[in-house]
Amino acid sequence: MIIEQLNLNCHSSDETLILAAGRGDTRAFSEVVRRHQQWAWQIAHRFCGDEHEAADIVQEAFLNVFAASGRYKSQAKFRTYFYRIITHICIDKARKKSPCFMANIPEFTEKGKSAAEFMEHEETARTVRKALDGLCPAQRLAVIFRYYEELSYKEIAAALSTTPKAVEGLLTRARQHLKTSLVSKIYFEGD
Repeated sequence: MIIEQLNLNCHSSDETLILAAGRGDTRAFSEVVRRHQQWAWQIAHRFCGDEHEAADIVQEAFLNVFAASGRYKSQAKFRTYFYRIITHICIDKARKKSPCFMANIPEFTEKGKSAAEFMEHEETARTVRKALDGLCPAQRLAVIFRYYEELSYKEIAAALSTTPKAVEGLLTRARQHLKTSLVSKIYFEGD
């Protein structure tokens, strides 16, 4: 096993690393975590709006992956498999609690902005966050996967355990809800 561990490196595929982790190679699993923790946290944070809850979601997802690594079958890309795990945890957490409206959507502001520009950006982020929080969990994840992660309908369908046609419907309803929420917010504030 030590020889096997030495042959795994940063050029190994995720699928190879997970299979090695399933055989007890913790360094292989550490490499998987290193590769995927940032984008996984961003998805969770965009979904729930809270840094600590996002970290908990990602930790739970990695624990699930590690626990199942011995049974992992590389029929799909690891990333698709991991999207599905994160999706299930996010939806499960959303079902167990009422929505929590957070002030910030997890985007980084550009340096060199004026205080007025920064405040305007923050207000827009709060408005978008509230609108996203108003979506059902499946719609919210579809929006996050499509517009923040730039996944195809097929990839989103795999993550949500549904069909591309159902994803199209989720996104259509989400866009309608967001349009209504955001337009009414702008209209009533502009008066």
